[in-house]
Amino acid sequence: MAGSFAATTMVAGCGATRSGGGNVSGNTLRVGVNPVPHGEILAYVRDNLAASEGLTIEVVEFSDYVLPNTALNDGQLEANYFQHVPYMEDFAKQRGLDLVFVKGVHLEPLGLYSKKVTVLSEVPEGAQVSVPNDATNLGRALKLLEDNGLLTLKGGAGVSATKQDIEANPKNLSLVELEAAQLPRALDDVDIGVVNGNYALEVGLNPAKDALALEKSDGNPYANGLVVLSGQENDSNIQKLAQLLNSDQVRTFINDKYQGAVIPVF
Repeated sequence: MAGSFAATTMVAGCGATRSGGGNVSGNTLRVGVNPVPHGEILAYVRDNLAASEGLTIEVVEFSDYVLPNTALNDGQLEANYFQHVPYMEDFAKQRGLDLVFVKGVHLEPLGLYSKKVTVLSEVPEGAQVSVPNDATNLGRALKLLEDNGLLTLKGGAGVSATKQDIEANPKNLSLVELEAAQLPRALDDVDIGVVNGNYALEVGLNPAKDALALEKSDGNPYANGLVVLSGQENDSNIQKLAQLLNSDQVRTFINDKYQGAVIPVF
């Protein structure tokens, strides 16, 4: 029944923590997540909504953006919920995986943060700027810097933009590429940093209040959602979970808990 996985144990071989207890079979879905906000949202579904659909949800937490997909491909999970379509497509292409995005759930606006300046006009000449190093989130970070007047990209650079697509860099910013999980800690060492919303929340930053600038939500292609291996997208239990993640109750939970730092997309 929902809510039966309360203890936290290690998942052997995948570097994750699992809310464990009981056998995985029948209507049980093992779903890989990043802890915040994905794990919190999924735990709400597990504890309050899943039983009504006859589902048992096992929440499997990962601290990075790689293992949730490899664990899915290896059969350790039935689904994951942590990524957006551009990241999924790039990862699947690089690793030769066949992944399907089932349903979008929420947007975590990418934000610009700093412990050294309070407004972007104070960013100094030659400032160090930390950005995520994975292909899609790097392009996303460069677009955020462009939208806030810190650099200009070549026309048509799009979501796959890299340093080579920078056309103008008037403040001679020095970009420091790091794994997304390291970005909050790097704020002590750089002038400004682009931080993914989930990692900002994990260290107590509130994107809606603490960011110097946030991504726009209108027309944003970076909604996080439920992902499965190809061929599983029409499974009845996966469809039930997708419907629960897009329920009015989940929308209210997200809005009440995150106060604009996480935005429902349904």
